Amino acid sequence: MSPLTGPEVVNLGCRLNIAEGAAIARLLGERDVAVVNSCAVTDAAVKQTRAAIRALRAERPGAELIVTGCAAQVDPHGFAAMAEVDRVIGNADKPDPAVWAGAAARGVWHAPAVAAGSDRSRAVLEVQNGCDHACTFCVIPAGRGPARSADADAVVARAAALVADGHRELVLTGVDLTSWRSAGGAGLGVLVDRLLRDTRVERLRLSSLDPAEVDDRLFDLLAHEARVQPHVHLSFQAGDDMVLKRMRRRHSRGQAVRLVERLKAARPEAAVGADLIAGFPTETDAMFANTLALLDECDVVHAHVFPYSAKAGTPAARMPQVPMPVRRARAAALRDAAGARRARWLGTLMGSRQRVLVERPGTSGRAGNFAVVRLPPSPPGTVVAARVIAATDTDLEGCIE
Repeated sequence: MSPLTGPEVVNLGCRLNIAEGAAIARLLGERDVAVVNSCAVTDAAVKQTRAAIRALRAERPGAELIVTGCAAQVDPHGFAAMAEVDRVIGNADKPDPAVWAGAAARGVWHAPAVAAGSDRSRAVLEVQNGCDHACTFCVIPAGRGPARSADADAVVARAAALVADGHRELVLTGVDLTSWRSAGGAGLGVLVDRLLRDTRVERLRLSSLDPAEVDDRLFDLLAHEARVQPHVHLSFQAGDDMVLKRMRRRHSRGQAVRLVERLKAARPEAAVGADLIAGFPTETDAMFANTLALLDECDVVHAHVFPYSAKAGTPAARMPQVPMPVRRARAAALRDAAGARRARWLGTLMGSRQRVLVERPGTSGRAGNFAVVRLPPSPPGTVVAARVIAATDTDLEGCIE
């Protein structure tokens, strides 16, 4: 078998990385270059990055191997020292064509980056990067730099082009999406409003939202705009006020619960997702119980659970640590409880009618509430009306009407 040649990008981590990785792939041309677009959100993600580098070098012995992304930004010298690595490129230089052509980094940020599938079902559109907050557990500000927002006109123009090219759903993403601001200081709701008004996007979805920054305008769109999909993913992190304070989050438990209560009152079909960290330093059994209870109180059906991972240089790494076996056990308990809630929720959808965006290979897709629906073979990139005829613990089965 002849060795692989040509460009290749391996993306780890968040949707923003996926969008930026797609932009990198377009900048590589036909060069024999392999890129690992790394993640640093947990120690496991950093280990996964190093494993991906070694695997890619074994598969591509003759390619130039470049590492970029948050792990490379946080520890450039460590990754540059790996025998497999030819070059390290910082996050700020990712979108600069000259850098990928081999020129020196210039620190330019060109937004918005886009990840768009060839089936034209869904495109992920970067509208924000960086973060100005100082959560005690997080290393991402060191990897991504200060918050900065894509120009609204540029976002609308790019979105309109994607819709004209046949994409049915757009997903807005960023490191701290709800910190997006216009040149005049207007918030994310203004951008969402413009996209709905000035493009023909059929389905609009938002990635992770900070509950402290969901203002009235954004809430109104989430609650009442049909083209904004009935699915919110909220960056809760914990359900105990003392833990939230020690994390230096900007919302309380009560604010999180009230936000979801308001949303569900206005839009009962809305599905709630949440990021949750188990075993944060100083977390007691009682504090963890409050986070576990938050699943029920906020009707969480899409949970993204992490055991706490200490990152060198962060304030939380200097706090009294919860033993790792306890962190893992608590994370498993959260996942089990979230899985049971998800299974019950999917069961309630039996007999319902869902509009499903069909994805490759054309035998499943996502409903507006982000539930996976298995379908008879259908053209990818189409939106079909389906009636739910069966439910498992993880997905639904639908017949096309």
